[in-house]
Amino acid sequence: MPPSRKSSHLERILGRLDDLDEVNLTILVQRLARERELLETVFNTIQEGILVVERGGCIEYANAAACRLIGLKETDVGQAMLWRIVPEVARSLGIMPEGTARALPAAAREFEITYPEHRFVRLYLVPFEGPEDEPGERFAVILSDISEQKADTEELIENERLGSIFELAAGVAHEIGNPLNSLTIHLQLLKRQLAKLQSGPATEKMDDALDVCAQEVARLDGIITHFLQAIRPQPPDLHDVQLLDVVTEVLEFQQHEIENLGIEVLLDIKEPPPVILGDRNQLKQVFYNVTKNAMEAMDKGGKLRVSTRNDDNWVFIFVADTGQGIAQEDLAKMFQPFNTTKESGHGLGMLVVRRILRDHGGQIGIDSKPGAGTIVTLQFPLKSRRVRMLEAE
Repeated sequence: MPPSRKSSHLERILGRLDDLDEVNLTILVQRLARERELLETVFNTIQEGILVVERGGCIEYANAAACRLIGLKETDVGQAMLWRIVPEVARSLGIMPEGTARALPAAAREFEITYPEHRFVRLYLVPFEGPEDEPGERFAVILSDISEQKADTEELIENERLGSIFELAAGVAHEIGNPLNSLTIHLQLLKRQLAKLQSGPATEKMDDALDVCAQEVARLDGIITHFLQAIRPQPPDLHDVQLLDVVTEVLEFQQHEIENLGIEVLLDIKEPPPVILGDRNQLKQVFYNVTKNAMEAMDKGGKLRVSTRNDDNWVFIFVADTGQGIAQEDLAKMFQPFNTTKESGHGLGMLVVRRILRDHGGQIGIDSKPGAGTIVTLQFPLKSRRVRMLEAE
């Protein structure tokens, strides 16, 4: 490959160094320094990480993004070995701790790193030969942080999978509703025919049995109705909402159950959290599911603590219980559909909670220790941030 015009010009200048006087030499050095500073600025502005690695694994150059991605200090450049700093990258390049590397063509791959932060990184590798005065193969390595892209892809796949599950569940619930309607009609017919018979102990007993059947059918119909309302995705109807009012309303609704279980409710609220944009009914469903889970996890005499915190962008609601806690293996499956540790649970509650939080631009986190209790963190964007998010969408 013929030398570039730029490099040929530079070589001609460098070849005349002996002929330059002190003034022109100073001008040349200043010019080269400016050009180097410009290139450094350009490389450090680029969001992708750029590394130059010699065949043995020594990092000869790293821009600011690369240092940030792999936790490299500026003083380590020129001394640090890649396989020591980031073993995952070194393995992708074929660089071994003993400092050898197999010849690699241009390559692209994705991998996971855990330091300085947990990230997913896309690597693009191009081998090249060094200059004549420093011969030997080197690698130009471009690193792109794809953590957010990967998370978005996984969320999209999860949403599609959950959408299929919800659609199937809604279809099954609808099919169950049809025979329930038929049962209701026939129970009413039986009730009318029974009323025409002569009254006696047998007919009274049968009448009571029909009433029980009708009540149970109505209960099943109510369960299906609430189930369909819970799983059918509906965009939130956004209005100004004071979260503390919603929490208080839910706790008042659960007051009878709270008293029966002997649970002590502690509201650790120094000042009401700021107003958010939210769907009041959907938010009530979120707090009901979370507090209901907390109560069911506790023995009699447990404590349920609700506290709040906010910063410039978010409102945080913490719901903590003194219950039995959640095992690590179960914690990882909390948001999987139909996964539950309760005998009577359907495994959709926390799934619906997370969906509602996401629709509100928020997040949910769960920290738990078996035998000590669980803390559920509900994170909502402030009204101003939510408006910006909607405008961006």
